[in-house]
Amino acid sequence: MLIPPGHKVYFASDFHLGAPDAASSLQRERQIVRWLQEAGQDAAHIFLVGDLFDFWFEYKKVIPKGYSRILGKLAELRDRGLEISVFTGNHDMWMGEYFENELQIPVFTGPMEFSFNSKLFYVAHGDGLGPGDYGYKFMKRVFLSRFSRQMFSGLHPSWGISLANYFSRKSRKLVEKETFLGEDKEWLIIYSRKILLQKHIDFFIYGHRHLPLDITLGENSRYINLGDWMDYRSYAVFDGDSLQLKYYLPPDGI
Repeated sequence: MLIPPGHKVYFASDFHLGAPDAASSLQRERQIVRWLQEAGQDAAHIFLVGDLFDFWFEYKKVIPKGYSRILGKLAELRDRGLEISVFTGNHDMWMGEYFENELQIPVFTGPMEFSFNSKLFYVAHGDGLGPGDYGYKFMKRVFLSRFSRQMFSGLHPSWGISLANYFSRKSRKLVEKETFLGEDKEWLIIYSRKILLQKHIDFFIYGHRHLPLDITLGENSRYINLGDWMDYRSYAVFDGDSLQLKYYLPPDGI
């Protein structure tokens, strides 16, 4: 699509709302809502590229509580006609029909390609892509199976959501702070270079790694990792010609 003059395309990921505790999550949610409000003034499209929530599961009649501000803001922006796309991540892979039915926001579960002003974007959360990490890839298939969803849905929401939040926070404590491994070891860079052997992509846009990265892969091709909103409040914006990584500086007290 052609971006209307004066409009932009925004990309953000890894909000991890709900972590590490209710108070800090609420403060972060307010910052994100403020950013969405400001971005919505000139946005042609907003992409939220996975792990919006530290955990998300949709029961038939129940969704996790605690996210009324961001859900309300997304609904408002959609009602104004703004295009928004959401990708699932490894923490919220159990998204169901709520976003699509209630908010009219499409949800993508794997890599997608989009064209803006003749520039080709390859967008994905990033988990499970590239070489290695076979244990996680196996577990992801298990978790995404119909059997796993049915088993979890059999738990009362109070038990199921509390249990999932406990394990999500426990696993986070075992993970060291993300560090850049070098271009020859970063599996998403390896994965992107392999795609470039088959076709040209102008911008590879990923989340998951929690590091803001902007790396040239080859002639007129760049790898962008969006970072996160727990440490960096980073995002990317495409103005129709160039793409930049930026950092949101909320007003004092927000």
